[in-house]
Amino acid sequence: MIGTPPGRSRHHTVPSPSTLAIVHFPLKLVGRRMLAPSVGHYVFVRDDGQPLDFIPGQFIQVHFSYADGTPAKRSYSLATIHDHRLGPGEAVEIAVSYVPGGAATALFEGLPEGGHVDASGPYGRFCLMPNDRNRRYLLIATGTGVTPYRAMLPQLAEQIAGRDIEVVLLFGARTPAELLYGEDFRAFADQHPQFRFVPCFSRALPEHPHPDVRQGYVQQHLAEFVPNADTDIAYLCGNPDMVDACFEALKAAGLPIPQIRREKYVSSK
Repeated sequence: MIGTPPGRSRHHTVPSPSTLAIVHFPLKLVGRRMLAPSVGHYVFVRDDGQPLDFIPGQFIQVHFSYADGTPAKRSYSLATIHDHRLGPGEAVEIAVSYVPGGAATALFEGLPEGGHVDASGPYGRFCLMPNDRNRRYLLIATGTGVTPYRAMLPQLAEQIAGRDIEVVLLFGARTPAELLYGEDFRAFADQHPQFRFVPCFSRALPEHPHPDVRQGYVQQHLAEFVPNADTDIAYLCGNPDMVDACFEALKAAGLPIPQIRREKYVSSK
């Protein structure tokens, strides 16, 4: 789970899309940039000569030690955009939220280009399922919870072309400066009319907002898109309060629990 050196909470188990071997491997930092004032985008490559074979929506764990030597680990969803039809890729991209005083934050902030971290994975089942027959995906996120959806973009493009599906991405951020990967999602929406990108800002709007921009929290705007049990599968990722509120709203709209797939991000130091 992305960024917020998180604890991972899962209330509904989704069947695993495949079985992949879990191994430890070294990651070498090859680039980074700031996505927001307190979130960095980190680009690694495996430094053991192997690609990272993963399913979009999965996460890796980064292993390190506290100052007293106690082992620790943090989970980060993979943000890598890669066309998996072409085989495994080389890049390993994650978003890291900086938590004041956090041990993982110190690890990443102090990591030089060419430096290494120990990782394992991939893990997780927060993925698009190969047997899905829905007509629409409702993808809902706050903060760094949007990261798995970035990795899903090539799969979504394939399904839009192959199954003629529609996709709505409702993404909650406090301000435009905190709209992680917003340019990627807006560009994808411009290229794919059946993909609708709806940023929801709780504190400040952009100076020249796109018509799909909303003010408020994502859960306040979910009803606008009329969730429908006959057509929709929903994904919820991010702040636990948002996940719980949207889960209840989707159930009230008639979606059965297997059509609501959830991941919660819980900050830890």
